Amino acid sequence: MRLAAAAILVLAVAGCADAPGPRIPVGPELFAVIPGPTGHVGSIVVRSGGDEKVLDQAYSASRVKADGSTEAARLSPDEVARSFGGTIQALPGRPASFLLYFREGKDELTPVSRVELEKVFAELKRRPAPDIVVIGHTDTVGNLAFNDRLSLARAERLREMMVELGIPPERIQAAGRGKRELLVQTDDNVSEPRNRRVEISVR
Repeated sequence: MRLAAAAILVLAVAGCADAPGPRIPVGPELFAVIPGPTGHVGSIVVRSGGDEKVLDQAYSASRVKADGSTEAARLSPDEVARSFGGTIQALPGRPASFLLYFREGKDELTPVSRVELEKVFAELKRRPAPDIVVIGHTDTVGNLAFNDRLSLARAERLREMMVELGIPPERIQAAGRGKRELLVQTDDNVSEPRNRRVEISVR
């Protein structure tokens, strides 16, 4: 089976409903294309025996029978929500990325990034068990050792804020890259605000 940026529901016969009402009859395996949070629909290829079916429409499905043959199916959004809502909600959320910027030579966020930080906190609160990577960066002002320390201090500052928010420390990785991975390429000793940043990845 090949996945191309689709939200896919693969359900075995043991799948159970979490709401009253008629349930989708599930064969040995049911493959369905479910739109993503933004409505995007990808596609999958279901192969069984000599059969091959391409599913590329929202809520299109294919049931693989016990004898290996496939049967086309079509689900409604209500059927999916009624029969498999719990399964879908248990899927991990899509990764989210954030960029926050710092004042020159400091581990202090700019006023605009202090506002943006609230969006990061909102995303963290939405996820029950987030995995977080925080990478600090600098511009090219100063020597390598200074910038290594500063970039790590920026990452650690954000990590401390997240721990204060209630995120377990072991779920947050923090590291500094100094001036090695510039967002905007500059010569040495150039004060570039977009390079003075922390990149946050939340999964």
